[in-house]
Amino acid sequence: MENIHFIINPIAGSGHHSLSKELLQEYFEVDKYCITIKSSTYRGHAIDLTKESINQKANIIVACGGDGTINEVASTLVGASIPLGIIPIGSGNGLASNLNIPKNIIKALHIIRNNNQTRIDVGCVNERYFFSNTGFGFTASVIGNYETLKKRTLIYYIKASFKSFREFNKLKENTMIINGTSEIVNPFLIFISNSNVMGYNFSLTPKASLQDGLLDVLIVPKMSKLKMLFFGFCMLIKKPDLLDEVKYFQTKNILLSRNRSDFFESQIDGELAQINEQSLSLFLKEKSLSVIIC
Repeated sequence: MENIHFIINPIAGSGHHSLSKELLQEYFEVDKYCITIKSSTYRGHAIDLTKESINQKANIIVACGGDGTINEVASTLVGASIPLGIIPIGSGNGLASNLNIPKNIIKALHIIRNNNQTRIDVGCVNERYFFSNTGFGFTASVIGNYETLKKRTLIYYIKASFKSFREFNKLKENTMIINGTSEIVNPFLIFISNSNVMGYNFSLTPKASLQDGLLDVLIVPKMSKLKMLFFGFCMLIKKPDLLDEVKYFQTKNILLSRNRSDFFESQIDGELAQINEQSLSLFLKEKSLSVIIC
């Protein structure tokens, strides 16, 4: 029998989803599949639940939630033979969008049942994994404001973005050093991506691929509010490099160091992260995660 474990964030998508054992057993017959459902109740809990499922010999582990839940489950499966399934019931759903996994739960369940697997690259920030992207500056500020609003919807994401836009020039001075040579003071944005979708179908790196062995890097220096608005327009049309000041390139690794600040404030797969190390090594582990796709 196929042993499938579903790890569910019960408050993902404001808790408005129909996942239940009864629904799952409509698509996974009891004579062929053994279904286990686990609920995460706090940040980091899905990591422990995934480790438990590995020890319980699960054949497939399915992350049911948003990018934060998916990151926790996927991080635990890096390098393992157990494939990751995804049911995107969160708000942004960046990785699921890149993998063309639909938000419709029934369609997502059919994909799990078909069990068509591929392997994807995994991004690393020192010892921490990311699967979609990580960012510093404006994107981290947006996520910080978004988390304080307590509601995960597109409208609240836009509200958080406008709040960060108003606050950005008030931030204390910070210098980032890229690969030990290039200095950028108070960068508007440094964005490192493994995928071509951020969430809510926005994209800063439309050329990115989960399987090309390369990180896509976008660097935007400090600029006027008018240019910040123009950059926002460029992001909406998925052409962020239209602005002359923007630097966009692909690389296998990048080193970031900080100066005049106490820590790195970043977002990792849509979750705010404070990193205390003086420098960050960002690189890829190629083809190190097995995922179930369409």
